Amino acid sequence: MATTPVSFIAEVRDELKKVVWPSRAEVIRLTGVVILVSLIVGLFLGGIDFLLTKLTEIIIVR
Repeated sequence: MATTPVSFIAEVRDELKKVVWPSRAEVIRLTGVVILVSLIVGLFLGGIDFLLTKLTEIIIVR
């Protein structure tokens, strides 16, 4: 069942021909979505981190 490197490359090329590549507009739109979601998650986690840090400071100071 071992394949030669040449047949492997040929199979990879055949499979890549079947791929439906996104349009430029789709790539730009989805990149914007990823950046927006990343910012929202980053702000959320940063806020949680800030709150937990302040809570820990309050507990330690007492």
